[in-house]
Amino acid sequence: MADPNYPLPRFHFRVTFDATVINCSEVTGLNTELDVIEYRDGASVLFSTQKMSGLRKFGDIVIKKGVFASDKDYWVWYNSVQMNTPLRKTITIELLDETHAPIMTWALTNAWPKKVENPDFKSDASEVAVETITLVHEGLSLA
Repeated sequence: MADPNYPLPRFHFRVTFDATVINCSEVTGLNTELDVIEYRDGASVLFSTQKMSGLRKFGDIVIKKGVFASDKDYWVWYNSVQMNTPLRKTITIELLDETHAPIMTWALTNAWPKKVENPDFKSDASEVAVETITLVHEGLSLA
């Protein structure tokens, strides 16, 4: 159980879609913001605009993961995307405690892959081959 007196570390997390756990090394883009609508009517005694909240916007989610020979789930999902008919899924991102239990959970609604970047190759590199998947989505909630 996490100690409530200390902030949570960011290195212990799990990402899933359907029943598939994505063994990834990095997740970025858990952002949301509101548009600002500025309005002023012509008879206002104030010489400034009124600010109102507008539409909610969500950032793209970028997932980096090692390449495994048997792991092609993302490619199958990406290749299933057709004109205006992507297969939308719920993605779950969980921050875990030391017992691997979720402490915080973010859910992406109607997510689908818009981009897959393959790793660069270098003959004298001693690194894991990492692919990058960019997801778009229509909602971010914290449970």
